Amino acid sequence: MKIITLCGSLRFQKEMLEAAERLELAGNCVLTPVFPASEDKNAYTEKELSVLGAMHREKIKLSDAVFIVNVNGYIGSATKGELEFAKSLGKEVLYYTEEER
Repeated sequence: MKIITLCGSLRFQKEMLEAAERLELAGNCVLTPVFPASEDKNAYTEKELSVLGAMHREKIKLSDAVFIVNVNGYIGSATKGELEFAKSLGKEVLYYTEEER
């Protein structure tokens, strides 16, 4: 069992939830980002976004690996920062586009 944190654009929420399900059914503990309860893209204040970002980095620290949900190879700036943070900590990096289906 590994502890794996999902990272990726929230526009890929469906793919992230599907990946979380597959990874958990394979016996892993999966930590996910917080998905906005509202469809309003501006639902969070800058302070709240900062808190959520800090908490996501804490999840990465707790993890053995990160799973980058890079649909069609897309990695946005926030995800790129999370990827670099994970690499700086020596975490294993797994990619959605490399996952066998």
